[in-house]
Amino acid sequence: MDMKVKQKKLNKKEKYTVQTRDLGWEPTYQSKDKIFPYVEYEGIKIHDWDKWEDPFRLSMDSYWKYQAEKERKYYAILDSFAQTNGHLNLTSARYLSAIKIFQQAITPGEYAAHKGFARAGREFPGAGTQVACQMQSIDEIRHAQTQVHGVSNYNKYYNGFHDFTQQRDRIWYTSLARSFFDDATSAGPFEFMIAIGFSFEYVLTNLLFVPFMSGAAYNGDIASVTFGFSAQSDEARHMTLGLECIKFMLEQDPDNLPIVQGWIDKWFWRGIRLLSLVGSMMDYMLPKKVMSWKEAWQIYGVENGGALFNDLARYGIRPPKGWEDADKAMDHVSHQLMLGLHQWNFGTSFHTDVPTEEEMDWLSAKYPDTFDKYYRPRWNFMKEQAEKGKPFKNMGLPKLCQVCQSPGLYTEPDDPTMLCHRETVFENEKYQFCSDHCMDIFNNEPEKYVQAYLPMNQLFQAPLYGDLNAWMDWVSLRDGVDNGDYELSEDKKNFDKWRNDVKSNSVD
Repeated sequence: MDMKVKQKKLNKKEKYTVQTRDLGWEPTYQSKDKIFPYVEYEGIKIHDWDKWEDPFRLSMDSYWKYQAEKERKYYAILDSFAQTNGHLNLTSARYLSAIKIFQQAITPGEYAAHKGFARAGREFPGAGTQVACQMQSIDEIRHAQTQVHGVSNYNKYYNGFHDFTQQRDRIWYTSLARSFFDDATSAGPFEFMIAIGFSFEYVLTNLLFVPFMSGAAYNGDIASVTFGFSAQSDEARHMTLGLECIKFMLEQDPDNLPIVQGWIDKWFWRGIRLLSLVGSMMDYMLPKKVMSWKEAWQIYGVENGGALFNDLARYGIRPPKGWEDADKAMDHVSHQLMLGLHQWNFGTSFHTDVPTEEEMDWLSAKYPDTFDKYYRPRWNFMKEQAEKGKPFKNMGLPKLCQVCQSPGLYTEPDDPTMLCHRETVFENEKYQFCSDHCMDIFNNEPEKYVQAYLPMNQLFQAPLYGDLNAWMDWVSLRDGVDNGDYELSEDKKNFDKWRNDVKSNSVD
C-alpha cells in the first residue's frame, strides 16, 4: 500500500518558477543557434539568461483573473456611458479632434507593439523574457481593443472615426506614429525592447497617458478616461520590464554599453518627434485645458527622466544626446505642428479652428517667451483671413523627414525663425531630414531608411498622379465632412442641437 507523502508547500516565488520558467526546456535535436537565430546579430552579448529578474511575478492564471476583473469594470462603465448619451457631456465636440488623432496614431501603435512583443518572445531564448514578452503582447492587444471599443460610441454620432486603420497608413500626420512602430517592429529583439519597452514605455509613456487622460477627464470624456485607467496598471508593469531589460543587458557584458547608448539616443529622439502630436492636442484641442505641453515635459520629462538617467549613470549611461534640443523645442513644437495641421486641415480627418482670444491669452501665459513673439501674429493673420472669407489654406505638399516622417515645419534649435533642413546623399539619391538627430539615425542605418514608406509621395504616383480628389478617396476622407474648420462642421451643428434638446427635455 502506497503511503501519502506530504508535499512541501511552495512559496510564491517557487510557485511562480514552476508555472513559468520550469515550462521551458533545453533543445536536443536542434541547436539553439538555429532556434534563436536573431539573438546575436545585433551584437548584444548575454552570458547567463537565468540572471534575468522578472519585474512582475504573475503566473498566467493570476494574470487572467486580474485582467478579467478590469474588463468587467471597464465594460460596465462603457455600457453606462453609451446608454446615457455620455457623449453629450463633453465640453464640446471640438474635443473629439484629439480622440480622432489618438485613435489613428496610438491605437494602431498598440496593435503593432502586440505583434512586436509576440515576436520578441519567440526570438529570446530565456524563459523569463519569453513569459514577460507574452504577457506584454497580450496587454498591448487588449489596449488596442479597449481603445477601439471606447471610441466606438463616438463613431455613431460624429464624423472622422470611420476608417482609422486605412488612414493610419495613408495620411501624412499619422506617419509620425506609423513609422515609429514600423521602425521598432522591424528591428532586432533587443533594439525592439529599447524602442518600446524602455524609450516609449518608461521614458515617454507618462508624457502621453497622464496628461492626455487628465485632459479627457476634465472635458467629460469618461469613455477615454476609463480605458486609460484600465491600461495604466499594465503600463506600470511595462515600464518596469523596459528598465529591467536595459539593466540586464548592461550587467551582462561591458561591450553592450555603446550599443545600448546608441539605441537610447535614437529612440528618445524618435519618441519626442512622435509625441509632438500630443503637444498639439494638449495645447490646442482641449476646450478645457489641464496643463501645457511644456509643463508636462517639465514634470514627466525633465524631472522624472532626469532622475532615471541619474540612476542609470552607474552603468555608464548618459542622457540621450537629443535631450537639450528637445528641451529647447518645448517652447515651439506644439505651436508649429498645430499651425501646420490647421493650414493643411483639408487633408485631415478632424476639424481645426483658430484659437479664441481667451485661449491665446492662456498660451501666452504658458509660453511667455515665445507665443506672443512668434505664434500669436500667425494666428491673428489666419483669423483675419477667415473673417474676410479667405481662410488660409496651404495647398503645397508637406515635405516629410525620411526618418521620423514629420513635415518640414520645425525650426532650428537656437533660431525659431529659421526652418531646420538637413540633407544627405546615399547611393546618388538625396534624402531630407527635419533635424541633425534624424539625419544621424539615417547615416547609421541608411539601407533601412531608404526603404521608408512616405505616404504623401503616393499623391504623385499611380494611380493618383497628383489628383487631390482621388487622394481624398484613397485616404477615405469626405471633404467638408471629416475635415475643415470646426465652426462650419456638421459635428458642431449636431452637438449643439442635441445638447440643447437634452437641456430642453430636462427642463420640461
